[in-house]
Amino acid sequence: MLNAPAAGARARRPSFLARLQHLPRDTRDTLFLLVVIGWVILPQIAHLPTWCVGLAAGVLVWRGWLALQNKPLPSRWWLAGLLVVTLVATWASHRTLLGRDAGVTLVVVLLALKTLELRARRDALVVFFLGFFAMLTNFFYSQSLLTAAAMVIALLGLLTALINAHRPVGQPSLRESALMAGKMALAGAPVMLALFVFFPRFAPLWGLPSDALTGKSGLSSQMEVGAMAKLALDERVAARVKFDGAPPVQSQLYFRGPVLSHFDGRNWTANGTADGMAATIAPGPGDLQVSGEPIRYQMTIEPSQQPWLLTLDVAPKAPELPGNQRARMTADMQWLAYRPITDLLRYRTESYADFQYGLKRWDGRPADMREYLRLPSGFNPRTQAMADDLRARLGDADAMAYVRAALERLRTGGYEYTLEPGVAGRETADEFWFDTKAGFCEHISSAFVVLMRGAGVPARIVTGFQGGEMNNVDGYWTVRNADAHAWAEVWTAERGWVRVDPTGAVSPGRVGQFQRLRAPDGMVAGALGTLSPTLLAQLRATWEAVNNRWNQWVLNYTQSRQFDLMEKLGISNPSWEDLAKVLAGLLIVAALGGMVWARWERSQHDPWLRLLHKARQRLADAGVSAPPQAPPRELMRAVEASALADPLRAELLRWLQALERQRYAAAGSKGAATSLATLGREFQQMAWPRPA
Repeated sequence: MLNAPAAGARARRPSFLARLQHLPRDTRDTLFLLVVIGWVILPQIAHLPTWCVGLAAGVLVWRGWLALQNKPLPSRWWLAGLLVVTLVATWASHRTLLGRDAGVTLVVVLLALKTLELRARRDALVVFFLGFFAMLTNFFYSQSLLTAAAMVIALLGLLTALINAHRPVGQPSLRESALMAGKMALAGAPVMLALFVFFPRFAPLWGLPSDALTGKSGLSSQMEVGAMAKLALDERVAARVKFDGAPPVQSQLYFRGPVLSHFDGRNWTANGTADGMAATIAPGPGDLQVSGEPIRYQMTIEPSQQPWLLTLDVAPKAPELPGNQRARMTADMQWLAYRPITDLLRYRTESYADFQYGLKRWDGRPADMREYLRLPSGFNPRTQAMADDLRARLGDADAMAYVRAALERLRTGGYEYTLEPGVAGRETADEFWFDTKAGFCEHISSAFVVLMRGAGVPARIVTGFQGGEMNNVDGYWTVRNADAHAWAEVWTAERGWVRVDPTGAVSPGRVGQFQRLRAPDGMVAGALGTLSPTLLAQLRATWEAVNNRWNQWVLNYTQSRQFDLMEKLGISNPSWEDLAKVLAGLLIVAALGGMVWARWERSQHDPWLRLLHKARQRLADAGVSAPPQAPPRELMRAVEASALADPLRAELLRWLQALERQRYAAAGSKGAATSLATLGREFQQMAWPRPA
């Protein structure tokens, strides 16, 4: 019983939403705008310096507290001091005040600081348009479907706040402003669609700057063996593949990347070059021989900041890149673009599963294999001793006999494929072959190539992706960063370079049957997997199919697809001039439509003003005179002084008072929620006297 008053007080305590509804309008609108700004900044947190995130969040919270407490805004000295701190911190973080990263940092902080100057509508407009600009900067870092959806919400939020700022009278609800913002966005959608479809793509101006994306492909131009104690699987998509016909068997899905030939005891690099890139000398026609039917397919690769063009082993013809882009082949059969891949890229190509290359040098002389036999002195003595034993046992047998002996040891020697091998010491190959007997593909391939070279067999490492998974929703094969792989190539005089995947000898499921080691599921994914083992996989496949459609039809809408659309519209041999004419015509039509709509809108009035005007006309017909622009309060005085019958007079006075409250009363007060439709019906139902 002692707790009954407290319980009653808790029961009578208004809800959070009710308290928000009773806030003064300036406070409510300010808090809403701060929430929208926070939503705009949120997706960029991972790309901003920590001090920037903390400062922006602190300023927004401070501004919200000032609004709730009805405190005065800080002086300009505060703002000047914070601005100086921002400039110094930006310079310290980026060593410049220009460029993408530094510019976005400044925009985010300035947007937050500007909220401390919200004293007039002019300040609010600056905040709105700075918010629109900050919203666009999110696409510097990601153009994914999730980012686009989040920015659509941000756009509607900023439009709602902008519309609300242009409704200074009364206490219009956010819901009404949001509905109006949605209508405006829908009205502008056709123009936006026309600009997207017909605005000329002038690469690279249409795309992002070369540093605009920071995606990782899962590959590297060098490989440091044993430096990671644990390999975390990255399940992000690296590429998507659409085969024209039946796809190859999964064991043949080797997507070629950098070829690593030089080993210093710890690091593998391409041909020993300083930047790890292979020489770009294409093999001659006589060195590459293919047979069988080609495998035709379409590749869509994610941004990697590298020029590598993934193709199945092996692609003799250059990939068909969009626009005027070209590709070149290295001496190691890897295809490269002429600039790094900084945006989603789709291209068509064809590969052959049966091929031979490397039988001779490209100038016609016998191949010099010394580069592929070289090992650093003083490293891995036990592996060298094992190689010497192989040479004593096999003698002059061909290279494939040495390969079979090494693979047999991997299959029967108790070796294990694991993502947690621990950090290796100086003798990486020795530790794998004789101590740990465990590792992931880079350990296994490196130890195998060291053994082959020690035995006199030319060998090197090839990196890329192996495998993938079929998405049953859209038919695309998805290749993830977790599918990044390293395998070996050995050279024989009879066959040239031959692919050997020693990881398959340790863990056959890693190559052929898709029995992959996978990252553990999170709490939500684990719960879904427990409830339904297939639900999580189906949800993932559906989402990736939707995201792939976004990539194919929106992000990958290229110049060639623009011209294809023009040809379908009946324009033969379309050009930029044709695009400009179509776009200009559509904009003229949109402008004329806007003029017609504006004239119609000008003939209309605010529904509240229209109802008030109707009341003035009806009162004038009933003999009640009032000024042409009389507000409800003046009309009430005119009704009180009129000769109208008492029932009608009392009803009119009540109705005019309700009309005034509907416009000017605070939200949540009595009568403020009466809709204009209700007032209009009540006005029509009044018993007006017949005109004389």
